[in-house]
Amino acid sequence: MGGADARIVRNTALLIVALVGLRLVAAAFTPITFDEAYYWMWSKSLAGGYYDHPPMVAYVIRAGTMIAGDTELGVRLVSILLALPMSYAVHRSAAILFGGVRVAATSAILLNATLLASVGTLIVTPDAPLLVASSFVLFFLAKVLETGRGAWWLAVGVAVGAALLSKYTAMFFGLAILIWLAWVPKLRRWFLSPWPYLGGLVALALFSPVILWNADHQWVSFAKQLGRARIEDFRPVFIAELVPTQIAFATPLVFILGAMGLHALTWQRAGALASRVLIETMFWTIVVYFVWHSLHARVEANWFAPVYPPFVIAAAAAANLAQWKPRQRRLVDVCLRWAAPVGIVMFAALIVQANTGWLSGYRRDATVRSVGVGWRELAAEIEAVRARSGATCVLAQDYGTTSWLAFYLPRGTCVAQQNQRIRWVNMAEPDPKLLAGKLLYVDELRADGHPALNALFAKVTQVAQLQRKRGPLLIETYGIDLLEGAKGEVLDRSPPPEAR
Repeated sequence: MGGADARIVRNTALLIVALVGLRLVAAAFTPITFDEAYYWMWSKSLAGGYYDHPPMVAYVIRAGTMIAGDTELGVRLVSILLALPMSYAVHRSAAILFGGVRVAATSAILLNATLLASVGTLIVTPDAPLLVASSFVLFFLAKVLETGRGAWWLAVGVAVGAALLSKYTAMFFGLAILIWLAWVPKLRRWFLSPWPYLGGLVALALFSPVILWNADHQWVSFAKQLGRARIEDFRPVFIAELVPTQIAFATPLVFILGAMGLHALTWQRAGALASRVLIETMFWTIVVYFVWHSLHARVEANWFAPVYPPFVIAAAAAANLAQWKPRQRRLVDVCLRWAAPVGIVMFAALIVQANTGWLSGYRRDATVRSVGVGWRELAAEIEAVRARSGATCVLAQDYGTTSWLAFYLPRGTCVAQQNQRIRWVNMAEPDPKLLAGKLLYVDELRADGHPALNALFAKVTQVAQLQRKRGPLLIETYGIDLLEGAKGEVLDRSPPPEAR
């Protein structure tokens, strides 16, 4: 490697490390989201599966809290640090598939410039480990192509297995690989080799705990997630959300480069056939499904995480390999020059806004419902009410409120979701003695109160109305009810819809 190439690699590594450091700082003072609190509760009772997803996110959080404790940083630590091996995998994939240090460096930088990677590794969801695993699926497939050695299929199996342990979306990798092998003539020989099938067995073996957990729980997680593919009515309004949200999550300049790169790979034939087809199949197989899904249901922006490694490599190919007319070349150069700065500014602005509301003049925005701003103060007030009333356990109606309560109330406080018990099937039930006394019920303030509680308890008394705020903005008001004299079972153990 020449001096110029070594400098590019060194500067790329320094920039990525700096961006990871920035995320760690943001993670330390940004309150966790309700989903993160939920997955944190999973991490306290590790299992082969959960109602909503496979278990990888729980293991990632458990590893972080073992290092940094049950704090916001602890929950997010390992997820953020995984951006380092993820960046390496994308860097090496680009170098193998399209050659050149510049393409590789551009790919790694562009990936870290996206909000999907910066926010998506900071806010820990199953998409965070899926994004990392996806980058290694691509890397190991590139190694299969580069070396022709069958043993690399075992590594592919490990990466696909890790992706399956993260989220069921990884099932599409099998289809993408089949299309790739069938499309490229020189790769069809692998159909007659045992190595790809052995790799598949490795992936299946890694995924087997999820299968076994589902078998023990009426296949409830498979039914919940795979049932989303069923179309009962067409609501194409959701498809209109796809492009704007992906422009935001990719950041506009990276999105433009990625779109131009996909066009170049298809029509200008930049790069070798096998490399082009690998990028295209890894991208379009999942994208086509989610476009189809959006015809009847909302597709969240972060669900596209596994397509981002091939997408940024396509963007790097557009910037460094494709031939463009002068006007298009100027557009590419502008996007390439400003993609990372714009991505960093967007990330910083989002963190500042989520924590303070300054940028919107303290008006409500999309972050206030999911990010737990104000919950630390609210939890302190709830604990004071609990202690004053003598309540032995705190109940909530939804998993988000339950999880926030468990995270921000003093450790060891009895907290339980009154319904949807399938979500907590891996956790020990609350001590019956704690449920037999006075209970505190926390829910958003409702005009009609909670009529259902009157059928479950002899006495229901509202003892407080408490507010969650971000600065001067009132986010929501919670009604705090004291429940006394349970008439029967406190917890509703009705089976979930998927098991009925």
